[in-house]
Amino acid sequence: MTRKLRICVVGDELAAGVGDPRALGWVGRVVARTTEVDVEHYVLAVPGETSTALSARWEREVEPRLTADPDVDQRLVVALGRHDLAAGHSVARSRLNLANVLDVAEARHLTAFVVGPPPGAPTDDERLGDLSRAYGDVAQRRRVPYVETFAPLVHHDQWRADLAGRGDDLPQQAGYGLMAWLVLHSGWHRWLGLADPDA
Repeated sequence: MTRKLRICVVGDELAAGVGDPRALGWVGRVVARTTEVDVEHYVLAVPGETSTALSARWEREVEPRLTADPDVDQRLVVALGRHDLAAGHSVARSRLNLANVLDVAEARHLTAFVVGPPPGAPTDDERLGDLSRAYGDVAQRRRVPYVETFAPLVHHDQWRADLAGRGDDLPQQAGYGLMAWLVLHSGWHRWLGLADPDA
């Protein structure tokens, strides 16, 4: 019998793939490469969302997507965006928000996976780098996989060109492809207990 997998993804417009002309985003590309299992995935995205707002709403939105079927392996992906910077959140507050999400997920027996925020406007690079490292530390302390997207992409020519093409700091087809590649090569299959097809 094929293993059944249900994945809920919470995040902002980046989780939904806004800006991708193929309408796949990074989530669609990653799920398409997740074979040997029967995957249902639900992207629960809110445009412009901060980690504070995400922390407050994720549980009530994920709850209706869960099942009591013991044969379904249920997972949570936390896709963090950049909006804490514009909201003026301190790094400490952002850390606490993610910690709260991961602690509640663990208490609910939802195995979590965290994707960090990718680069946006170059003027935000220093603060966003600090935020990404802080998120990574929170995940590491809880032994939750963390995908660092900021550091690999901050000086990536294709990523920067993709953002400049739209002019709103959102990636397009190439950018979401880069994010998907990072997720797939940062422990995604291991997290799901699957063989890595690229190994």
